[in-house]
Amino acid sequence: MDAVQISHVTRTFGDVTAVDDLSLTVPEGSIYGFIGPNGSGKTTTMRMIVNIFYPDRGEIRLFGEGTPQNSTDLIGYLPEERGLYQKMTVRALLEFYGELRSGRNVKREVESWLEKLDLAARAADKVETFSKGMSQKVQFIAAVIPEPKLLILDEPFSGLDPVSAEAIRSAILDLRRRGVTVILSTHDMNLAETMCDYIFMIFRGRKVLDGTLSSIQDQYGDDTIRVSTPGGFPAVEHLPGVEQIRDLGQVQELRLARGTDPQEVLRTLLAQARVTGFSLTKPSLHDIFMRIAGPAAAEVNHAHA
Repeated sequence: MDAVQISHVTRTFGDVTAVDDLSLTVPEGSIYGFIGPNGSGKTTTMRMIVNIFYPDRGEIRLFGEGTPQNSTDLIGYLPEERGLYQKMTVRALLEFYGELRSGRNVKREVESWLEKLDLAARAADKVETFSKGMSQKVQFIAAVIPEPKLLILDEPFSGLDPVSAEAIRSAILDLRRRGVTVILSTHDMNLAETMCDYIFMIFRGRKVLDGTLSSIQDQYGDDTIRVSTPGGFPAVEHLPGVEQIRDLGQVQELRLARGTDPQEVLRTLLAQARVTGFSLTKPSLHDIFMRIAGPAAAEVNHAHA
């Protein structure tokens, strides 16, 4: 069964079309990554799935016959704008929220999650004393305590230190192993590559990529070379047949013009520099993202290059 089926959905705000004739299928038990520049329609799509916005046209189905309106008890949602009751203690807040959403006593689950995300020592503290990253972990727990079948996470890793990010990542993978379907948006292309079963990219409201990483990479062919040379960037700067160079420091990633023979590039390079590494590779998700979104995405992705 599919967890989410979006059919020809359009949503406008005044003159702006935020989501434009979108169709998307999210298989049950998968992790589906939503990528795209800011303002491309990711959050609007998520909000329609969780019944905050309604589509102007088209329809959304959850787990077969359900609709967002009658399936809110199946959904956990971590919004991009974090919001918690600042004056409550963390433990009281999570127990209150969990009981409200699930209608049962959740004390044991709350304690377990506080331990898992390294918050047990702060459980009696008020939310207002927490840093942004710690508040985010609390809100993540609030989203998962009711044991939703579908978990929707809008930028769950933004602002987290590496230890906290790893704890959340591990928790998400554990939930998936238990059959939970996860939709998450991220600007971190490496994370999307390694964590998601499927990747969906929306750009200016329209779907531009949808599938597994390997199926997406196959669309773009084997036109990327990774080179290591003591000469670094200057050694590869003027090679014939190279369309674009991404300097990664110790490694340079070269995108070849259509019809260029990689062996010819290697021969030219060997004639003028010592080569310590040379590999033909599929384009990374970051590279594909930049090809599609170009200048509009450059600013957003600069920190994640």
